[in-house]
Amino acid sequence: MSHAPALLVIAHGSRDPRHAATVHALVGRARTLRPGLRVETAFLDFNTPSVGQALSSLYLSGARDVVALPLLLTRAFHAKSDIPAALAESSARLPGLSVRVADVLGPSPLLLSALERRLAEAGLTPADRATTAVVLASAGSTDPEAIAAIAETAREWRHTGWCAVRPAFASAALPRTEDAVRALRAEGFARVAVAPYVIAPGRLPDRIAAGAAAAGADVVADVLGAAPELARLLLRRYDASATSTPGRRPALTA
Repeated sequence: MSHAPALLVIAHGSRDPRHAATVHALVGRARTLRPGLRVETAFLDFNTPSVGQALSSLYLSGARDVVALPLLLTRAFHAKSDIPAALAESSARLPGLSVRVADVLGPSPLLLSALERRLAEAGLTPADRATTAVVLASAGSTDPEAIAAIAETAREWRHTGWCAVRPAFASAALPRTEDAVRALRAEGFARVAVAPYVIAPGRLPDRIAAGAAAAGADVVADVLGAAPELARLLLRRYDASATSTPGRRPALTA
C-alpha cells in the first residue's frame, strides 16, 4: 500500500462547462502518468466539489497527508488568499490532516513547451519562428507579482528565437490582446500569432480569441488545456512538495 500523499488539484472553476471538462481531462492525464497516486480535483467557485468537500472526502477515505496544488499559472490573489483560506478552514476541522501547498505552475520551461505545442497545432512550423511575432495573452490580474511574472515569461520565450514576444491581458491590466496585435503590426511584423497563456476555456479565453480575431492575427492557438507538458508539470510540482517539510513551501523547481 502506497503512503504517498494524496494530490488535490485546485482549479478556479467557471460557469462555462468547458472549464471543468478541461480540468478533469488534465487531471486524468496526470493520474494516468502516475498509477497508484490518489489524485482528486476541487474548485474554488462555480463547480463541485469545493476544496472543503474534496478534503473531507479524502479524510473520510483515510488520507491524512495531502498536497494541494493550485492549478494556476501565477501567484496572484487566488494563490495568496483564497486557497490558503479554504485549506486552513478544512485543516481546522479535520484533526490530524496535514496539507502541504505546492507551487503554482508557472514559471516553467514545460509551460513554454506547451505553448509551442499549441502554436504548432495551429499551423506554425520551426521555420516560421524567426519571422513571427507572438502575443502571450493571459487572463490578467491586478497583482503586480503576477503581471511581472507574465512579462518575464514573455522575455524568456523571446530568447528561444521568436522575433518578438509581447504580453497581453484579457482583463485587469493592459495591453489588451487586440492592441498588442495591432502594435506588432504597426512595428512591421508581417506575421502575428496569439498564444493564450490560460489553462482552460471560459469567458476570458474567449475574450482573447475575439480580440485576436478583431485585430486580424494570422494564427490563434488553443488554450493550454490537457497538454501532456502540463500533466507532467502537475506531477513535478507535487513531487517537490511531497518531499518537503510539511508546512513549508518548497523552492521553485523547473
